[in-house]
Amino acid sequence: MLQACYWHYMANLQVKNVPDALHRRIQSYAKRRGRTVRDVVLDAVTREVEREEFQTRLAKRQPVELGRPAARTLEEVRSGRDAELDR
Repeated sequence: MLQACYWHYMANLQVKNVPDALHRRIQSYAKRRGRTVRDVVLDAVTREVEREEFQTRLAKRQPVELGRPAARTLEEVRSGRDAELDR
């Protein structure tokens, strides 16, 4: 590649044998959002890689002992919020 034409090198990724139905769905999705198929696919791959990295980091953390079930705290917060909304 001519270095004068590019600021930096970017890798290319080619996906072959994409089922036609999936390709049409991706194209439709991209069009509805005013984006390109490339942008939609790149975002999806990025989210998936970041999700896996997050899960790996989360698995390495020590559990936190709350002293009571988290579900009970959540229920109390929700019921308090709902009571506020009913007023």
